[in-house]
Amino acid sequence: MSRKRFVFTFGIACLIAFGISPTKAYAQSDYVSGGLSFVTQDEQVQPAPDSAPNPYRTIENWAKLPEGRTWGQVISVDIDRDGKSIWVVERCGGTSCAKSNLAPILNFDASGNLVKSFGAGMIVRPHGLYVDKSGNVWVTDGDGDGGKGHQVFEFTTDGKVLLTLGKAGVAGDGPDTFNRPSDVLIAPSGDIFVADGHGAGSNARIVKFSADGKFIKAWGRQGSGPGEFDNPHSLAMDSKGRLFVADRGNSRIQIFNQDGKFLAEWRQFGRPSGIFVDKKDILYCADSESNGARNSGFRRGIRIGSARDGKVMAFIPDPVLNPGQGLEPTNGTAAEGVAADDAGNVYGAEVGPRNFKRYVRQ
Repeated sequence: MSRKRFVFTFGIACLIAFGISPTKAYAQSDYVSGGLSFVTQDEQVQPAPDSAPNPYRTIENWAKLPEGRTWGQVISVDIDRDGKSIWVVERCGGTSCAKSNLAPILNFDASGNLVKSFGAGMIVRPHGLYVDKSGNVWVTDGDGDGGKGHQVFEFTTDGKVLLTLGKAGVAGDGPDTFNRPSDVLIAPSGDIFVADGHGAGSNARIVKFSADGKFIKAWGRQGSGPGEFDNPHSLAMDSKGRLFVADRGNSRIQIFNQDGKFLAEWRQFGRPSGIFVDKKDILYCADSESNGARNSGFRRGIRIGSARDGKVMAFIPDPVLNPGQGLEPTNGTAAEGVAADDAGNVYGAEVGPRNFKRYVRQ
C-alpha cells in the first residue's frame, strides 16, 4: 500500500472511531446576522447538508381567516413595503380558484388580522406573488381554464388592476404569452422578470419586460446545463441586482445578471421551491420536495444563509421526518413559499399541508 493511501485510510478510520461521519467533518466559523450568531461551515470544505442550527420557534395559526374559511394550498408570501404586514396567495380553500368566488389575495397586519382581500373570479391557479417598491401587488396565474389564466397581474393594494401581461387563457412561448408562469419580480429599475413554466408541457424560461410591459428578452430552455431550467419556480434579487432563480427540478439555485448572463449555481440550499432575499442580503430558501428519491441527502425545510457568499447559517426543518410520510409524493410537506419581515420573522406558505406558519427567533 502506498504511503498516501495509508495516511488517507488511517484518517478515515480515525474519524469513524471517534463517531464522526466523513461527510460531516468540517470546520466552523461564526457569522452574525440580525443580532444572531450562527455557526457555519468554513469556505473551503463541504458541510453536512442540514447541520446548521434552528434558532426559530414555530407559531401555528398566526394568521386569522374569516369564520368559516379554511386554508387551501398556500403557495406564496411576501412582505408589504411597511416591512411588517404580510401578503399571501392561497388557492381558495382548495387546489384551484377556477370555480370559486373567494378572493385568493390576502393581506394581514403584523398581528395576523386579515385587513383586506381581492382577486375573486380573476385567477385560475394563483402561484407567484411580489410586492414592489411602490407597494403594488403582482400575482401570476399558473394555469388556464375557461378563457382565463396564463397571465401576470399588477394590482394596487385595493385590488385595482394596473397592468396585465399575457393573453387570457392562451398558453404560448411568444413575447406576449406564457405557459404556467410560476413567479414574477420587479427590479429596482422597474423592469419585470417572469419565471415562465411549471412542469411538463410548459415553458422553462425567464422573460424580461420593461416597466410598461414591453417585451425585452427571454432566456432559458428545458435542460440541466447553465442557463437551462427544469421548473423555474421562484425568483429573488439581491442588493447587487443579481437575479436568483429557484430551478427546482434541477435541485439548485441559478444566479444571473439582469441581461441573463449566467453567474453561478448553488446546490447547498436544497431543492428550492421558494426563495426570498431580504434587505440585508439574507437568503431564505424553502425546500418542500427533497427526499430519498429527489435530492437525496437533503431534508425538507427552510434554509437561511447569505446571498453574498452562499453560506447556510440556519435550518428550520420540516416536522415530517421521513420520506413518504405526509402528502408526498404529489405534494411536499414543508413550505413552498417563504419570506421574512424586517424584524426577522420568517413566514412559510405550505401547499401540501394547506397551512401558513410564522417562525420567530428564540
